[in-house]
Amino acid sequence: MTKAEKTAVIEALKEKLEGVEYFYLADSSTLTVEQVNKFRGLCFEKGIEMKVVKNTLIRKALESAPEERKFEGLYDSLKGHTAILFADVANAPAKVLKEFREDHEMPLLKAAYIDTDVFVGDEQIEALASLKSKEDLIAEVIALLQSPAKTVISSLQSGGQTLTGLLKALEERGE
Repeated sequence: MTKAEKTAVIEALKEKLEGVEYFYLADSSTLTVEQVNKFRGLCFEKGIEMKVVKNTLIRKALESAPEERKFEGLYDSLKGHTAILFADVANAPAKVLKEFREDHEMPLLKAAYIDTDVFVGDEQIEALASLKSKEDLIAEVIALLQSPAKTVISSLQSGGQTLTGLLKALEERGE
């Protein structure tokens, strides 16, 4: 790879890293070509972009990012073969890794970057897979906010029926 090609890869990675909140680093070194192709296909189906890039180029792209992105925690994970998984949903790559590993031993999770938090190590995969998406959290908050209002409305409606019944009973007694 020429210096110009490396620079182009670094620039493309920098640009990609600027626009994502979530990405994972995985080790797929012992997968066969057929297995890698299956994994890529699964990633594609789930809306995850997979790139295999040299660690030094990844590191240079990470180092050029603003300090507030807090990429430093990922540097130690850049050893061996590294695949980067970019996603729009924080838990999607973890779910894909778990699903693929039902039939295969690899790829292993090296690290994950979730909105300035860094999760290092394959043992983090369960926690990452169980993360709720932004949409799920919003739905839960809306449901919680609606719950008291529904209770009040229901109480008022049932109270109105009780009041109507009492008034009818009093009216019948009065006749």
